[in-house]
Amino acid sequence: MEDMLTIETHGKVALLKIDDGKANVVSEAFSKAVNEGLDAALESAAAVVLAGRPGCFSAGFDLGVIRAGTPAQATAMRQAGARTMHRLFTHPQPVVMACSGHALAAGALILLAGDTRIGISGDFKIGLNETAIGLALPAYGLELAKARMPPYHHTKSVIQAHIHTPESAIEAGYLDEVVAPEALMDTALERAAQLAAMPAEAYATVKQRMRDAAAQAMAAAIDSA
Repeated sequence: MEDMLTIETHGKVALLKIDDGKANVVSEAFSKAVNEGLDAALESAAAVVLAGRPGCFSAGFDLGVIRAGTPAQATAMRQAGARTMHRLFTHPQPVVMACSGHALAAGALILLAGDTRIGISGDFKIGLNETAIGLALPAYGLELAKARMPPYHHTKSVIQAHIHTPESAIEAGYLDEVVAPEALMDTALERAAQLAAMPAEAYATVKQRMRDAAAQAMAAAIDSA
C-alpha cells in the first residue's frame, strides 16, 4: 500500500501510476495517493496522466470496508473518494485517464472525472453497476454522470446499470478512444503532451467555467451526504 503511487515525469507530463496490487479499489489510501500525485503535478508539470494497474483501472469502492468495516470507516472512505473525484473533475491542468482494463462503479466515475480517457481493447467491463447490485448511485455521482454522459445514455447506462465493452463505452461517454493494450501508455502520454502545449491559464479558465455548475452541485451533494 505504501508504494501504491508511482510518479514519472515525461517532459511536461506527470504520469501517476496507481497500483494496490489487487483491484485498485477506491480506498482511503487510493484517494490519498491520487491527491498526492495531483499535488506533485501542480508543482512540476503542465498535464497529468492517471493510470491504473494492468487489467484493472479501478474496481470501485472497497467492498471489504463497506461489508466488514464500521459505518464511520465506510463513510470516511466514500467521502474521500467523492472528494477525489471532485478534485479530478475540477483540476486546472489537463487530466488524461489511461484506463488499463476494468473500470466499475467508483472506478467508472473516476473515468468520467477526467478530460481525455483512453481505454484498451479486450474483455473488459466498464460502467456504473450500482443499481444491479442493489445500491443507489450517490447524488454526486449522478451529477458527474449527467455532466459527462450523453442524455440518451442516462437511463440505460446509469439507471439500468448497463455494463459496456471498451468500444461501446465510447458512445456512453466513459472513454474517448480505445487502443491496443501495448499502445495505451504511449497514446495517453502523447495526448497529454498535446494538451500540455495549450495555454495553461486559458485551459484552466474554460474548464472551470464549463464545469462550474456541475462541480458546485457535486460539492453540495458530497457535503450533505
